[in-house]
Amino acid sequence: MTIGVRHARSGDRRFVEALGAETAHSGVSAIRPADADTTARAFHRLLAFCEERPKTVTLIAESEGIPVGFLLLVTDIPDDVTQAPQAFVAFMAVEPAARRRGAAAKLLAAAEQEARSLGLPHLSLMVTADNAPARALYRRFGFTDERLVLTKRVEPAAS
Repeated sequence: MTIGVRHARSGDRRFVEALGAETAHSGVSAIRPADADTTARAFHRLLAFCEERPKTVTLIAESEGIPVGFLLLVTDIPDDVTQAPQAFVAFMAVEPAARRRGAAAKLLAAAEQEARSLGLPHLSLMVTADNAPARALYRRFGFTDERLVLTKRVEPAAS
């Protein structure tokens, strides 16, 4: 399977919507369980947010002309703490049948090239702590821990 990456075209929106909604549930941690409908709605809100930003770059991975994955790269929101410019991977998804065949790696490489070409000194993303395959991929690409979000479940007060 030969994978190529290109910028999205208008006809790719339906693919991005469907794959994003289908795979959004994989980002749910055991600490905050959610059903697939909730995570699909959350993905649609994220997609709308990204589309409202004119400098968002959508990359499409394809094999033999058929889309197999995508990456949403936000390029106009600085780091929240330092306010340093950055490119931020808002979402990445690969079709289940195309996983472990290099699509995610090609998308990440293309995102890094986009950041470089825009003069953005950092490429950042978030990943669920228990998503070991994704974390291993990101480490192979040189990503390192910068901040950790710590979460504690708080039981509601008795009424």
